[in-house]
Amino acid sequence: MLLPRSSGILLHPTSLPSRFGIGDLGSQAYEFIDFLAKSNQQFWQILPLGPTGYGNSPYMSYSAMAGNPLLISPEKLQENGLLTDADLANVPEFALDKVDYDPVIQTKWQLLRQACTNFKSNAPEEQQLKFAQFCQAKASWLEDYALFMALHQAFDETSWHTWEPEIAKAQPKAVAKWRQELSGEIYFHKYLQFEFYRQWSSLKEYANENQIQIIGDIPIYVAHHSADVWAHRDFFAIDEETGEVAWMAGVPPDYFSETGQLWGNPVYNWEELEKDHFQWWIERIRRMFEYVDVLRIDHFRGFEAYWEVEQGEETAINGRWIKAPGTALFEVLREELGQLPIIAEDLGVITPEVEELRDSFEFPGMKILQFAFGGGPGNPYLPFNLTRNCIVYAGTHDNNTTRGWLNQISEHERENLIRYLGGISSDGVNWDLIRLALSSIANLAIITVQDLLDLGEEGCMNKPGTTQGNWEWRYLPDALTPELSDRLKTLTYIYGRAAQN
Repeated sequence: MLLPRSSGILLHPTSLPSRFGIGDLGSQAYEFIDFLAKSNQQFWQILPLGPTGYGNSPYMSYSAMAGNPLLISPEKLQENGLLTDADLANVPEFALDKVDYDPVIQTKWQLLRQACTNFKSNAPEEQQLKFAQFCQAKASWLEDYALFMALHQAFDETSWHTWEPEIAKAQPKAVAKWRQELSGEIYFHKYLQFEFYRQWSSLKEYANENQIQIIGDIPIYVAHHSADVWAHRDFFAIDEETGEVAWMAGVPPDYFSETGQLWGNPVYNWEELEKDHFQWWIERIRRMFEYVDVLRIDHFRGFEAYWEVEQGEETAINGRWIKAPGTALFEVLREELGQLPIIAEDLGVITPEVEELRDSFEFPGMKILQFAFGGGPGNPYLPFNLTRNCIVYAGTHDNNTTRGWLNQISEHERENLIRYLGGISSDGVNWDLIRLALSSIANLAIITVQDLLDLGEEGCMNKPGTTQGNWEWRYLPDALTPELSDRLKTLTYIYGRAAQN
């Protein structure tokens, strides 16, 4: 996939302003698209859209197919007659600059249940029919997901492998019994997915009408406590007796960690997946392209070879590399889905074999300017070493903001940066790196909202390796000013990234 010379903004919807304590798919999302269009941007990059569990990470979801109900806009529900002024009258005042997840979840869940009750009782026949058609069209994943979430509640949010043995193993008699007992809760979770889908579809249509394409994101692995692993345990490295993860995903020790990273997700049973020609993956990718125009796949190198660690290990040191059938998978996906507008997250230690897999399908990789100044002229992240078919970032959601980064780098890196730039300008290092990204040869440049706003470390979205305070950041209402839009628009035009009408 060869992208046009263009640029865009990285912002997860949870970071949008909203009176409900978390960004959602309401009016501020449409205003953000207006900002992108006025600024001559062509892409909006987001993080994974799935329903989040403990820790609120979009990369650890209850489903590889479903959408996050917390993104549903109560404002839109009210417009559609599913909530009233009285329903919204007691919404508490939340912090504007971050998501306080516990009270937000409690408040939003009450509103969503009320909307579901109103829909079930009062929605016009036409809407009821659309809901039934949605449930039928998405049944291949929605039936399992809705039952899983209902069971998740019934078993006090414990991991599925600790449930009663018959339902933990998804035995047909147990499944039928629980479907009947939990029919009301199953309806609720199906309704949430229906509502998410129609709100997101409307927003995506608006973006596309304004010549904005959405870049989505999926983690290569799925959470152990997810509908996918529970319903399709043969596709994952699961202990047949206990249901626990038999082989865990991670990465080996490297420059950044002496013990590597142990993620805890089950790795795939690729032999089983290959037996039915990767149908689960086909369904997953097809589903994602209903949501987005381009798809970034996290930890792409795992499609060529992956690091697996046996159950019981406390670090990733004693793992092993296992070959993965990436070429066969992407060939099948291309046959089934046609052109694959996929971005490969290829950061870290990447082998020639991974590069060959990426390049054979023309997937653009990623380059991070914050990584560019720790070495000499051969550093692959320096702008003059980039290739056209890549996406360049000053930093991503996993990096510090540019201003925060400058305050933390070594003196050696700082000197290299200053020599490269010819000095840090009066505009600030954030605008210096924005200029570097936009002026580079890379086909696509992506800028974070935090760097547009010249935020310091307080603007971090995620600090890898930490569990507290992540995924909370939000920008303040009216932060994206017309002056900021004009400045970005001018730079986008100067460096040849404006849309050609």
